[in-house]
Amino acid sequence: MSHQETLTAYLVAFVAELVQTGITDVVVSPGSRSTPMAMVMAEHPEIKIHIHVDERSAAFFALGMAKATNKPVAILCTSGTAAANYFPAIVEARYSRVPLLVLTADRPHELREVGAPQAIDQIHLYGQHVKWFADMALPENSKEMIRYARTVCARAAAIATGAPAGPVHLNFPFREPLIPKLAEESFQLEERAKGYVKVRNGELTIGEDEFKEISLKLNGYKNGMIVCGNIADERFAKAVTDLSAALKFPILADPLSQLRSGKHQLENITEAYDTFLRNEDAKTYLKPDVILRFGAMPVSKALTIFLKENHQAEQLVIDGAGGWRDPASLSTEMIYCNETIFCEQLLAFTEKRESTEFLEKWQGVNSLTKANMALIKDSQKLSEGRLFYQLAEMLPDGATLFVGNSMPIRDLDSFFLNNRKSVKVMANRGANGIDGTVSTALGAALYSQPLYLVLGDLTFFHDLNGLVAAKLYDIDIRIIVVNNNGGGIFSFLPQSQHPKNFELLFGTPLNLEFEHAVRMFNGNFTKVKDWEHLGELMNQSTTVNGLHVYEVVTNRDSNLTEHREFWQIVSWEISNYVKGTH
Repeated sequence: MSHQETLTAYLVAFVAELVQTGITDVVVSPGSRSTPMAMVMAEHPEIKIHIHVDERSAAFFALGMAKATNKPVAILCTSGTAAANYFPAIVEARYSRVPLLVLTADRPHELREVGAPQAIDQIHLYGQHVKWFADMALPENSKEMIRYARTVCARAAAIATGAPAGPVHLNFPFREPLIPKLAEESFQLEERAKGYVKVRNGELTIGEDEFKEISLKLNGYKNGMIVCGNIADERFAKAVTDLSAALKFPILADPLSQLRSGKHQLENITEAYDTFLRNEDAKTYLKPDVILRFGAMPVSKALTIFLKENHQAEQLVIDGAGGWRDPASLSTEMIYCNETIFCEQLLAFTEKRESTEFLEKWQGVNSLTKANMALIKDSQKLSEGRLFYQLAEMLPDGATLFVGNSMPIRDLDSFFLNNRKSVKVMANRGANGIDGTVSTALGAALYSQPLYLVLGDLTFFHDLNGLVAAKLYDIDIRIIVVNNNGGGIFSFLPQSQHPKNFELLFGTPLNLEFEHAVRMFNGNFTKVKDWEHLGELMNQSTTVNGLHVYEVVTNRDSNLTEHREFWQIVSWEISNYVKGTH
């Protein structure tokens, strides 16, 4: 049998098994060494190939698809530095628990470390940032090697999706010639055509006696609270709000918890904590003796500090993926149980609590804070706080909101309040970087419509080339660029107290006219004039297609002043309220 026939049989088996595992979206970056895999994939009738020239953006684009669908997506590139460009997205996937199957082509073993072109060391290229790595055997057409190719594929997909989900890397060495020999019947497998091996991943849980023990423990505490970070499980909202209603514990809902929007119970959900937990009187007044924590660490620094200051409280961390999300070493119990199952099972052993005193304290402070937030609408100037305060009102029901890191995600946390619109909120909070944000949002937009992306000017600039996906695949996306001409978050950090080189090192104004770049990708660009203009644009956005960028120009110094004045006013009101209740 010829080399081409051997190469084809081996890869056909792998790709056919890939589809059997449920992976049908593949993002391919063009290259020579990956030719045989790319050509075989293109011939499979059930694989959807998305071409993206830039590997860095390609990987983030796949990440966005995987985040939106909760299903693994494959990425394929050639050898050399192409594979290195995947690294940032792989790191993000690892820490945000998103399944990716990373397929890199490589030189055969005899061309490694001998000066061959486009050959770098790709063995364990991503280190501990992938859940599993395999340097694939060179293609052979024996029955044993066909089984090997299919088994490794099924295993890799299962590992990628198993809790905690994450990236898996398979490295494929290929010898020339690289052109496969495909025929119409190529994907008709002789053995186990419906999948070679099925891997069943179960959900972590604990025993009935342990649920009873936890329930008994919680009954002994009066002042309990529930903290919810990033969680993707759609079943969780009902489960945790039902548990809260029984325990009479307030829920501190991070914007990525998917709890601030929807048709579930909102009565016990506290969302203004990032503002009032900056106040010492409030923190004393709301001191807990037990804390249940679900999901990733919350965005809010004020909440994180509050958790640290209450290290004497019992802190139960529930993690359905068996991780260790406890950077301050505060947990008294690490419970490895699916978060939804935990809430449902614990509820079955929990008697409905009558006392609402502690819950009412949180509700009172939260309501007061929200009432004062309305002051932010008095400002007629375009500002970042007011933008996020009005987002819930401006977004259509069922929208997906993707938010950039640095100031946007923090302003979302502070000002995006509870609503009934079922808005899904997404962000790249695994490694908290600004890279790849545009590409990730565009990938998500393929499966989540309508999608709105809100990000800062530096984050937008950092991934401008990602906009090519919107042009190539006619993706509908509305992007709000908050342009304060630099890194706005640094104005809130200690660096700002050292003005001599602040703008040079941290402010980093770029003075860019984004309209030219947007037009290059066939996008529509509008500079927002005022709040009324933005409202009109958002109303029109539900009926327009394609790439639309709305630039909201703000001032970094004014933004800092507005935030500080707002916090000062609210803090004064809260202190008076707390002292008046004693």
